[in-house]
Amino acid sequence: MRMRIAVSTSALFLVLILAQSFALVTLFEEMEEDFIESTLDQQLRYSIEHSRQLGTLIQPRTPNMRLYRFTPGAPPPTDLPPALAGLPAGHHEIGSSGRELHIAVREADGQRYLLVYDESEHLARESTVMTVTILGGLILTILAFILVHATAARLTHGLEKLAERVEREDDDTPFSRIGLEDELLVVARALERAQVRHAALLEREREFNANLSHELRTPLAGIRSDAEMLLADPALPDKLHRRAERIIATTDRTTALAHGLLLLAREARARTLESVNLAAAVDEACGALNATEPRTSPLTIDIDPEVHVDADAILLRLMLRNLIENALRHGEGRSIEIALDGGSLNVRDRGPGFGDDDPMRCFERFRRGDREPGHGLGLALVRHICAAHGWVARAANRPGGGACLSIDFGAGLKSTRPN
Repeated sequence: MRMRIAVSTSALFLVLILAQSFALVTLFEEMEEDFIESTLDQQLRYSIEHSRQLGTLIQPRTPNMRLYRFTPGAPPPTDLPPALAGLPAGHHEIGSSGRELHIAVREADGQRYLLVYDESEHLARESTVMTVTILGGLILTILAFILVHATAARLTHGLEKLAERVEREDDDTPFSRIGLEDELLVVARALERAQVRHAALLEREREFNANLSHELRTPLAGIRSDAEMLLADPALPDKLHRRAERIIATTDRTTALAHGLLLLAREARARTLESVNLAAAVDEACGALNATEPRTSPLTIDIDPEVHVDADAILLRLMLRNLIENALRHGEGRSIEIALDGGSLNVRDRGPGFGDDDPMRCFERFRRGDREPGHGLGLALVRHICAAHGWVARAANRPGGGACLSIDFGAGLKSTRPN
């Protein structure tokens, strides 16, 4: 922005300087023409008057002037070009032999007087004035560009500082401060008012989500309990038995959806960090999934049992469960690998992969295939939990087919194995 401001201001400044310079050069040229005509008139009067008194032609003492006198109808002087001899009385400008000539013609006492002035010196002065004016305009434009760029840089630096302050969510220092320019102070106070409104809106949203989650949990639990009681009745017909199972499954999905939406609506920040054994957490997630839906896919786990990660234990287990469940759902019964490579946990399957779509779009909310079960929040929760801990979630197609979901823990991993 500072460059655009400097360039546009300098361009406007240059246009104004050029316009003023053109006006000054035009005025200078007109003044020079008036001066030349006045000088030629005075020289002609002087020469004519002294020629009357002395009877001889008095030549001007100026080197670039030449006076001619001859009788009309008679042959002109041999050094006077014929084209000039026939000029009428008055002032004329003619180009001859690459020179610009200004000619004053008078008739007095039956004689014809031609005063020829070579304007080369005059044109040289005009060229010098024009060159100096253009160079001066360019120098002023460069100085204006430097000055405007420095001024704009100072203002935009203040905006950059305000932007950095907006990015620091944990910083409670006010946006406005003593010494801030008036224009930036207006922006800073507007940001503070927006921050207060945003905080109030988030608080209302959290209260609403908490109340909604609480209110939904009770009737959903009642519906599930009634469906379980129906399933416990041995006299229940098979058709109603299947419907009761669908009621339980639908209730569980609705409960998971409400829980997922509640987590996504919360502020992306881990509340309580503790050192969690990563291998044990993966085994626990696999066991929980196997208890609800026995798996048929071969599962290979390659994680150092001494590796720990600083995380919110509940959120970490939810993230691992969603990652492994996604691999089981799309693995098509083929082998699934869970491995810790460096600082990244990789969950690989041999399913169809992501195809031609951007793999990273799998982390979008409600992103799922037309025939896929679920609500499309599992991987969105994964990315949300990663953002809460400062981790990075990635997705990619495997070269041999299948998908790879990886979590880069960064500096969050540590090993308890002695060196």
